[in-house]
Formats: sequence, C-alpha cells, structure tokens
Amino acid sequence: MSVESATSDLLGPEPAPPGKVKAFLRLVMIEHSVFALPFAYIAALTAMQAQSASIHWWQLFLVTVAMVGMRTFAMACNRIIDREIDARNPRTASRELVTGAVSVRSAWTGALVALVVFLGAAASLNRLCLYLAPLAVVPMVVYPYGKRFTNFPHAILGLAQAIGPVGAWLAVTGSWSWDAVILGLAVGVWIGGFDLIFGCQDVAADRAHGVKSVPARFGIAGALYGARACHVVTTALLAWYGIASGAGAFWWIGLLIVAVAFLYEHSIVRPDDLSRLNRAFFTVNGFIGIALFFCALLDLLTRGLGV
Repeated sequence: MSVESATSDLLGPEPAPPGKVKAFLRLVMIEHSVFALPFAYIAALTAMQAQSASIHWWQLFLVTVAMVGMRTFAMACNRIIDREIDARNPRTASRELVTGAVSVRSAWTGALVALVVFLGAAASLNRLCLYLAPLAVVPMVVYPYGKRFTNFPHAILGLAQAIGPVGAWLAVTGSWSWDAVILGLAVGVWIGGFDLIFGCQDVAADRAHGVKSVPARFGIAGALYGARACHVVTTALLAWYGIASGAGAFWWIGLLIVAVAFLYEHSIVRPDDLSRLNRAFFTVNGFIGIALFFCALLDLLTRGLGV
C-alpha cells in the first residue's frame, strides 16, 4: 500500500474545493455560538463596570474571537472523534464528516486554525489568559470521549461551558472572581440540563451501539427530570449571581423571563412526546441567552456603565 493510499484511508476522502469553508461552518454549527457568547459578555461587561465603568470595545472583540475560536475547535474535535458513532445513528448520518462533504483532514485543519485563533486572542488579552488557555482546552477534548466511559458526559460538557464566563472576567481584569464562578456554574448547569433534553432523541441508537448518556441509562423520563432539576439550580445560581454582583431591577426582570422560558421549555417536551424537542433545544435556549444578556446590559447601563 502506498503512503498516499494509507494517508487517504486514515484521513478520509478530500471533498471538492468549492464550499469547503461553508461546509466546515455547517459542521461546527457556528450559529450555536449564541448559547455561550451572551454569558461571556455578561461577565466581561460586569467586570468592566466594576473596574472602570466603561466598555472597552477592543477587549470585548478579543473575548468574542476567543470564545468563537474555542467553540469552533471544540465542535470540530467533537465531530471528528464522534464520526463513527454519528455514522451509525440515523439522526446524525448526514453530518458532513460522515458523508464526505468535509474530510477529516479539512476538519483537523479547521480545528487547529480555530485553536491558534483562540490562543492568539488569549495572548492579546493578558498573560494570565494565555497561561490558563491550555486548561480550557482539556474538557473540550475530553467531552466527546465521555460518552464512551461515563453515563454523565453532560456534566463534562457543562464544565467546559462554565469556563466561558470565568475566562471572560479574567480577560478584562486579569484576576480571579467568585462572582464569575457563580455565573459560570449557572451556565454549565444550564447547558448540561438542555443537553439532557437533546440526548433524549438518541436513546434507541445509543443503547444499540453502547453509547453512554443519562437518557440511555435512566430513560427519557429520568433525563427530563434531571433537566428540570438542572434548570431549577440554574435559576437559583443566576439569582445568587444577581445578589453577589449587586444587580438591579433589569437583571431580575431578565431572570423572571428565564424562569418563564424554562417552564415553557419543560412543558413542550414530555417522555411520550419529543416532537417539539428541537424547539425546546434551539429556539428556547437561544432566546434565554439573548434575553438575559439584554436585560443584564440594560441593568449595567442604568448602574453607570458607559459606552
């Protein structure tokens, strides 16, 4: 077997050049950055309000670049590592790495470019961010392997997502903040909770192929109860963050909106009816992040944050 043939077998077929970037962006679902970015912005803007009462746009831009870079790297790794599992699941069999629309070589290239972008943004923010950046990478790579050795990979995903607000605060201040940790925990528990809901649609495939998850181990009803518990804890943590950071009326209005959205989300997904699961996962959770961000921004502006 030639070196070229062996390499092709290892990395998979190279797709046609046109549309490579677009296919890669579909692969990493770039639009889902909406789930994590609002909370990073909340942390960064709160830190700016406490530090200088003004928005530092360059720092905010670098936080955005770092967050998108890290999320792109994480999603690309997830898709690469899970491509064989995806091929055996009817729901995911049309993903780009399975169909060949994106080759493994291209996916790794995109992942490494995104990692370099993340590290460059971290270095541009401050030295502490650069030193801690490798720690942020670890759970992103471990998460896709989690479903191979634990029934609770959702917790690893939550930990990975919890890093965002903490990192955004460090980016602005260069110092540790327990307020940011509270917000990070809220984000991690929130995302871990809606990942429980999302995993319910793969129970049959996961059980058939030995993929571990809470829905596969404890059933759809158990997973939905777990998601409800997670979102109750999320609401409590967001309230704790509001108290700890001295938030005003707009924050509490935002928290009320979040609580109502959680109630709606859990009312439309039931163990015997997953037909509206995508609405619960994508629409409601996207709305939660954006709504809370705008309420938090209004709160910070009324408390003296200058643009």
